[in-house]
Amino acid sequence: MRRGRIGASDWLIAAGVAATLLVTGLSEQRSATIPDLLGYVLLTAGGLALAARRRAPVPVLVVTGLCAVGYQAAGIDVPAVAYLFAVYAAVRAGHRTVTVVASVIMLAALPLAAMVSGLHDTGEAFAQARGALELAWLIAAGAAGEALRQAERRADEAERTREETARRRADEERLHIARELHDSLTHQISIIKVQAEVAVHVARKRGEQVPEALLAIQEAGREATRELRATLEALRDDDTTPPRGLDHVPELIERVRAIGLDATLTIEGQRHDVPAAVDRTVYRIVQESLTNIARHADAATASVRIDCRPDALAIRIDDDGKVTPDTAPVPGVGLLGMRERVTALGGRLHAGPRGEGGFSVQAELPVDQAP
Repeated sequence: MRRGRIGASDWLIAAGVAATLLVTGLSEQRSATIPDLLGYVLLTAGGLALAARRRAPVPVLVVTGLCAVGYQAAGIDVPAVAYLFAVYAAVRAGHRTVTVVASVIMLAALPLAAMVSGLHDTGEAFAQARGALELAWLIAAGAAGEALRQAERRADEAERTREETARRRADEERLHIARELHDSLTHQISIIKVQAEVAVHVARKRGEQVPEALLAIQEAGREATRELRATLEALRDDDTTPPRGLDHVPELIERVRAIGLDATLTIEGQRHDVPAAVDRTVYRIVQESLTNIARHADAATASVRIDCRPDALAIRIDDDGKVTPDTAPVPGVGLLGMRERVTALGGRLHAGPRGEGGFSVQAELPVDQAP
């Protein structure tokens, strides 16, 4: 049973039950004595307490039960309708044991309250029949609550099953696409790339001028191979492998150092836990930036600076390549992918030439510190 704030429908039902109980009690044409007035107050209170039945089912169960015993002891013979509603709500919320215990106490207390007030003096047979009727109504209310609780549980389970099935099918389809791309495109692109490189090599070996179209095919083949490899890795990433994050950035630095790029890493501020998506994005930004520097920048040095702030992570990657403000490169797929990742997290990204030469990538990723 869903719990939340008390809504208008809750108050409407509670007011309806309270009004019904009060009208039934007043129809007995009793004198306005103090016990009678107390009984009418308990009738009204028991009904109005039902407004909180979804938010606090057990306290409402207790309150309605005490009110029912109270107005019976005051001499007002009105069925414990509010208590039946409370039984239904408590069982629906999953409080079966408490409801059973409370109902057993109620079945014992109501006849005693009636005896104290002088109600039901018509004999033992009538008392037994009334007790059986009250027991039947309690069982019916509890059964209705349990039936609806089970129905809601099955609905929730079915929803989870549908989500898991959809997720599994999406994973299967993603892997199927990756296999198809690998089997069909990778082989063909590799053939084009190898044939172009062989043709360029043979032409240069013979001292012939290499046609510009052939050089373009060679470069396009290399770029297509890189992009296809990156696409396949993204498609095969099912989040089952340990994610790469800020802790793995030093490995990237060592990797580019191994190929001759003088790279440095500086981490400032106090390290703290960050969301997994932010952690992965930091790694991807540094990875893509260093890859672009190694491939295209013609740089000798690169610096990576990560500033761990209380509310954000700031990343800056600079190089001393040949790029100038007048020869700014056209953003490629890698840079566009970085921008999409940062924007999706509510962050900011700036990438462009530096005034003193070289290229700079700066990103700021907000960190949600709420628990």
